[in-house]
Amino acid sequence: MVDRAVETFAWMSKIRVSISHYAASEMLDLLIDLDRIDVILETYEEMCKGLGVYEFVFNNFLKRGEVEKGLNFHRALVERGLVPKIVDCNKILKGLCIGNQIGVASDFFDMMVRSGPSPNLVTFSTLINVYCKELRLDEAFNLYNLMIEKGIVPDLVIYSILINGLFRAGKLEEGNSLLTMALARGVKMDVVIFSSIMDAYVRVGDLGKAIEVYTRMLKEGISPNVVTYSILINGLCQNGRVLEACGVFGRILKQGLEPSMLTYSSLIDGFCKSENLRDGFGLYGIMLRKGHVPDVVVCSMLINGLSRQGLMDEALRFFFQAVKRGLTLNNYLFNTLIDGCFRLKRTRDGVKMYILMGMYKVIPDVVTYTVLVRGLAEQGRLVEALALFFQLLKKGFSPDPIIYCTLIDGFCKKRDPATGLQIFKLMQSNGIFPDICIYNVLINMFFREGCVENVLELLREIIKYGLEPDIVTYNTMICGYCSLKIFSKAIKLFEVLKCGRTKPNAITFTILIDAYCKDGRMDDAMLIFSSMLERGPEPNILTYSCLIDGYFKTENTESAFELYEKMLGDRVSPNIVSYSILIDGLCKKGLMEEASLAFQCAIGRHLLPDVIAYGILIRGYCKVGRLAEAMMLYDHMLVNGIMPDDLLQKALAEYGFQDGQAKNCVLN
Repeated sequence: MVDRAVETFAWMSKIRVSISHYAASEMLDLLIDLDRIDVILETYEEMCKGLGVYEFVFNNFLKRGEVEKGLNFHRALVERGLVPKIVDCNKILKGLCIGNQIGVASDFFDMMVRSGPSPNLVTFSTLINVYCKELRLDEAFNLYNLMIEKGIVPDLVIYSILINGLFRAGKLEEGNSLLTMALARGVKMDVVIFSSIMDAYVRVGDLGKAIEVYTRMLKEGISPNVVTYSILINGLCQNGRVLEACGVFGRILKQGLEPSMLTYSSLIDGFCKSENLRDGFGLYGIMLRKGHVPDVVVCSMLINGLSRQGLMDEALRFFFQAVKRGLTLNNYLFNTLIDGCFRLKRTRDGVKMYILMGMYKVIPDVVTYTVLVRGLAEQGRLVEALALFFQLLKKGFSPDPIIYCTLIDGFCKKRDPATGLQIFKLMQSNGIFPDICIYNVLINMFFREGCVENVLELLREIIKYGLEPDIVTYNTMICGYCSLKIFSKAIKLFEVLKCGRTKPNAITFTILIDAYCKDGRMDDAMLIFSSMLERGPEPNILTYSCLIDGYFKTENTESAFELYEKMLGDRVSPNIVSYSILIDGLCKKGLMEEASLAFQCAIGRHLLPDVIAYGILIRGYCKVGRLAEAMMLYDHMLVNGIMPDDLLQKALAEYGFQDGQAKNCVLN
């Protein structure tokens, strides 16, 4: 019965009897099932060409996973002189590429090159496109060169594909060179390719090159669109050039273009990073009035801007308002809020936001747990941090070295090195390779415990794993040796550092200066300081503060004042710590008028005195018997919301202060 149907189909084809598309499709399916490709080949020329038989049969083989049979079908047609149309072959090639059968597509292309039909511009662009997406750029450029050999002139599409491929692979200069070549060959580039190149440069932080491309685009007579302007605004804002970005935004409006979400979000981000929240929220209001629905990225930028300026109440209020407006919540937004709460020491609010995630059915990710663990660890709540860490492991997340480093550092600072080492071993057993930051924390811990041998063992491990000690490693070791009074090794390491690739920074010099000052070796401290002045780096406020404090402690008041004057002359602005050192030195000399003047000078510079600064001056007044002034300053401290520490309370008790009052105190 089947054989009869096949014979009838072949006979009808030969005498050119009209067959419906449906009937032909059914018959072709049957012939493929029976592996009777010979019948299809015999009837192909007479009848089947008009029915799209080539594409139908080839695709049928592909669906069945019989790729070789499809290629054999093509080969058999060509051998019979029945070369398929290039349009049909291009459809097959495109289907193979979409189905990610790139190897088959490559074989099919090679067959076309050898036996026909000859590939055209579409054929080349299809395969070049898929190679570029896979970052197989060598193969893409081999095809490009073959095109040129065959006399096919690459067009805008080909150049766009290749340039985008180069930029995706990080080969920005090669992409730019190809653009120059295309323009030299008379190819008319469009705004899309120029915008793509600008975006690639902005993404790697090279605004200068992005502006060069923008300028070249204008010279080519191509008008920027809103995407081009938005990319330019984004680049300017990333580089802190917000005023210029505002100028570009004005140009968008002047040209009657409609700003996109990228335009608004880039400019809002720029305003927030430059601490200009008023204009940031002003632009947010314009978005709302124009009917734009701000997405979670825009809201996160504004929340981050508020929290960085300490306005956490406003950030939370804005969050709940955005939720009422129907904002789609995600991890990124909650992570921003939780991070802001912990940065401002609002632990309870941070934990509340974590709980709220569950209520809104937003699943915490590894970043959420990292922020929570880091926040809790930094505030000394290590038990809770560790519990969250194990919850993270239980949920199948892989913590990165940062979260391990945070926990190890937290336990080391709590003088619990045993737990810190257990976490370090857990990290290694979980297959996480420790970075230099973790080793720096461990080195610091062992120096605190006085275990120099363990430090040397860690250094051997660092070298074994091919890690390179950074400036923090060297500074930690120099500081550790100084704390153990092993100055010879500290200086030896300092000299090694000066001759190596990693150079000492201001912190390195300051560590040595501070150690010598604390040991009363002011001449040695000044030698290091002189070396710093001669060759750099420039001393900072901490460097000067250490030296001034050292001179006061060795009762060399004159040198302390001279150095303080030099510091001001070098335009190094004092901070509350340097003022506290100065006030302390003056108080110890009984120069209370000068000490009080220095205290007022700090306030005049908008430096907020802390409990240490208040405590120094209050104790100074008490020592010279000026208890009334001590009491007034104490009251002033309380009014400013600063509570006394244990040291100040003990001193006050010695001088007869009870509940903020002094016995036998007479106000003059």
